[in-house]
Amino acid sequence: MPTGSSPLRRIEHLDLALCLRCNRLSHFPFWRAIFRVVSRLGNGGFWYLLMVLLPSIHGSAAWPVVGRMALAGLVGLLLYRWLKHKTSRPRPCQVYAAVAAAAPALDRFSFPSGHTLHAVSFSLVAVAGFPGLASLLYPFAALVALSRPVLGLHYPSDVLAGALIGAGVAQLVLGVFPT
Repeated sequence: MPTGSSPLRRIEHLDLALCLRCNRLSHFPFWRAIFRVVSRLGNGGFWYLLMVLLPSIHGSAAWPVVGRMALAGLVGLLLYRWLKHKTSRPRPCQVYAAVAAAAPALDRFSFPSGHTLHAVSFSLVAVAGFPGLASLLYPFAALVALSRPVLGLHYPSDVLAGALIGAGVAQLVLGVFPT
């Protein structure tokens, strides 16, 4: 890379390099299968199941947490759809032949990672209500986030943005409706 390149170009170069490095895991059938399952669960199934199970396990004390999670999901969905439309950033697997798409994309655009946004916001809101869930939800959210560049569907910067937005959404929901 030329020494006179802009800081933005250096960040883009690093983003692509990290994306390629993560995506190499998808070349191994075991890891590709694991991250496909994690990604599929992160589509919503895991979170919906959690929202159904919490009242079954914790009774009526879980309903406010489930309500906050649903609100975080709605706010996150509106934000990420708006951002994807505004930025229209193509997915790395669409731009670079060296990045293999190891799973189908849910939509056309890359920025931000909606999977990560929701995994972070749901985890933070759920753990605020039930701290004992941290040891399950935080590692799962991290795996969901990692699955996105591994599967060639997002750049690491998309994942980072999704995590930051998800944390912001959780803080907003918890600020308006504290535990």
